[in-house]
Formats: sequence, structure tokens, C-alpha cells
Amino acid sequence: MDKLVLETKFTTDNTGEIEGLAWPFGSADRVGDVIEKGAFSGVKLPLTMLFGHDQNDPIGVWTEATEAPDGLRLKGRLLVNDVARAREVRALVQSGAVRGISVGFITRKSIARTSGGRTVGRTISQLELLEASLVALPMHPGARVTSAKSAIKALGIADALNRATALFRKGN
Repeated sequence: MDKLVLETKFTTDNTGEIEGLAWPFGSADRVGDVIEKGAFSGVKLPLTMLFGHDQNDPIGVWTEATEAPDGLRLKGRLLVNDVARAREVRALVQSGAVRGISVGFITRKSIARTSGGRTVGRTISQLELLEASLVALPMHPGARVTSAKSAIKALGIADALNRATALFRKGN
């Protein structure tokens, strides 16, 4: 099973509902792999939600998977009413400590990507998605958490203030 870790956009609420962009199309992850639109077309739902790819740590289920123009979007829920670990992970997500989704899959069809005569990754056109995990350290550099309710919103505001302060200091 191939495991690719990537940072993504997702939100969660107090009931455990969660959604995110699990794989953005059009950009490679840190190991150079690109997954093409259409590769996720055979996703079987519900899809297992793990924490950190630990098969002994299921925390929820993904109930919707959509190949949107920007990438694979997942919706589901952490089992916060039934699983203590899911409540812990929800708190980690809401605090900003956990910001990523990583997909675990079996590659069915791919070709090597090359640059300057050397392999720089793969272009994956067909895969079997086995699970999608919430993770702390994401692999994909092109995706960022935009909101996980109050804590992530506060981090975004702090980031905007820091950028504005830096621009102001440059001008003076």
C-alpha cells in the first residue's frame, strides 16, 4: 500500500462533521507524485478514517467522496459520541495541531515522471483508495488548512496581522 501524506483544507465541528480537500489536482507532493483527476473514480464508501494511518486507531468514516475540479473532496464524521480517541483528535484539529489528510491506496496504474533524465515521481491515473487518515505532519506543500472553526480562524487572523505588520515595516 502506498501512503502519501498531504496537508489539506478541512473543517470540523462539535458534532464531529468533517470535510476536506484530500488531494489537490495539478501539483505534486514532496516525493513528486501526481494523482490525475479520474484516479479516485472507484472510491467505495463508507471509507475508513484513521489517525496517522494506524489501522488500530479508527476514529470515523468518510461518507462522501467527490472529484471536484480542484481535487478529491471528502466529507464524513469523527465518531465523537462513541470513540474517546475521536474526541481527542477533534480537539487536535480544532486547535490547529492536526492539519492534514493523508490517503492510503494501492496504485493500479501509473507512469514515471522524469526531469532531466531522472525519475522525479509518478503520475498515477488509477488507484484503489483504502483509507484517508488525519495526520499532524502533511506531505503535500500546496494545500493549507483554512478553517477548523475557532482555533484555525484565529491562526489565520494572526497570520494576516503578521503579514500586514511586515509590509508596514518595509514601508517605513
